[in-house]
Amino acid sequence: MTGGALRVVLGDQCSRDLAALDDLDPQRDTVLMMEVQSECTYVPHHPQKIVLVLSAMRHFARALAARGVRVDYIRLDDPANTHAFRGEVQRAVRRHRPERIIATHPGEWRVLQDMLGWQDAAGVPVEIREDGRFLCTLPRFRAWAAGRKQYRMEFFYREMRRETAILMEGDDPVGGKWNFDAENRAALPKDLVPPDPLRFAPDAITRNVMTLVADRFGAHFGDVAGFAWPVTAREARSALDDFITHRLPRFGDYQDAMAAGQPTMFHSLVSTSLNVGLLDPLEACRAAEDAWREGRAPINAVEGFIRQILGWREYVRGLYWQLMPGYAEQNALGADRPLPAFYWGAPTTMRCIEQAVGQTRDLAYAHHIQRLMVTGNFALLAGLAPAEVNAWYLAVYADAFEWVELPNTHGMAIHADGGLLASKPYAASGAYINRMSDYCGGCAHDPKQATGPRACPFNALYWDFIARHADRFATNPRMAMPLRTLARMDPGKVAAMRNEAARFLATLDA
Repeated sequence: MTGGALRVVLGDQCSRDLAALDDLDPQRDTVLMMEVQSECTYVPHHPQKIVLVLSAMRHFARALAARGVRVDYIRLDDPANTHAFRGEVQRAVRRHRPERIIATHPGEWRVLQDMLGWQDAAGVPVEIREDGRFLCTLPRFRAWAAGRKQYRMEFFYREMRRETAILMEGDDPVGGKWNFDAENRAALPKDLVPPDPLRFAPDAITRNVMTLVADRFGAHFGDVAGFAWPVTAREARSALDDFITHRLPRFGDYQDAMAAGQPTMFHSLVSTSLNVGLLDPLEACRAAEDAWREGRAPINAVEGFIRQILGWREYVRGLYWQLMPGYAEQNALGADRPLPAFYWGAPTTMRCIEQAVGQTRDLAYAHHIQRLMVTGNFALLAGLAPAEVNAWYLAVYADAFEWVELPNTHGMAIHADGGLLASKPYAASGAYINRMSDYCGGCAHDPKQATGPRACPFNALYWDFIARHADRFATNPRMAMPLRTLARMDPGKVAAMRNEAARFLATLDA
């Protein structure tokens, strides 16, 4: 059949209310979905991440077909597959001879640049629609950001609360405060065991994808064993309900805590479903708000969870599109050290790194404090090259797409943007990790020592970092305390710690 529209659905757009599917005519239109090698390998994505996306795509295609929608689905192992979006769009146009192509704004800058070339390549008009699955449109964010020298999430978050009326009583925030983050920093008690999250046994579709991915991408970091992520909208909603019932009540208190052998703690694990399109962000926020209004979860937990979605997730997406493409090239701290091999699973004597990287390898998951204050903190202190750090985070986590990964890593974790996103670098010594986790127990390093054979590398690296960038941070009021402490230190002690840091970093380079 010729004519109609070719409606393109990408792998992270598995949503029934996708803009590209609005006004779809089943009698004339065709949906194009493409599994292409280039999307699996532009960074070496974790095999579980590839399984997640491909399985979600295949399930979504099946659901569309069940509604009577014509789906042209290109599989990864199709011998005619060009393994690039543009090539597959061109082939589909030759097959279907549509009058136009309709797509939804993609999540990554590089994909948008490719999409902007489809019209010339395919010879038919291309319409790119705003992605309505986000609560803040890109024009709305640009209006908020206009004229600002710094982009602070807290002010954006308050506007989003007002616009959606979530956790509001008229014009005021419930509980009298916008933000309950100060109540969300408790360490996990030794006798408290977090409940396991709901896991989903792979069905036949997912098992077939796992076999395909293991065969094609077995050399990537991690493997497919133990895959149990939601791959349909129904599973995603079940995962959200499980979190609301069993983990949300204590999520607030312990959202910053870390514990050996407890990779998920009280976290929601719904970011994969949100970012692939299986779960609506407003639905997730409303479910948490309902739990508070019904007395099933405290305000500090509910506000903290909603802030991650309504505030932070919407904010980093807007910031990404506001600042790209130059944002990715920034390197405000001049960091240039290669990524150490232990990020890819090589042995390390640092137990916190071992725990965070080990669970990342096994699950394609680590929660935000592990990403920020362990692997990210080390990258910041050691001066690891931003491009390598960003590529690692994008590759290894199942929920990582560049629009959300890059601002979180580049701005929040390694301060490569010089403070556009975060008002201070999130640098910490071993004392923070010891306070917020049990990782230091049984570690080869002592978090109370900065020099000597058992010194915690985070300690010497921290003070070396502060000293190295003292001039840059001198005008930052949030860095005044560590700078004052450094100035009061005995110069000999400072020199010893900086020498310790240099010796340690030399072993990384070796």
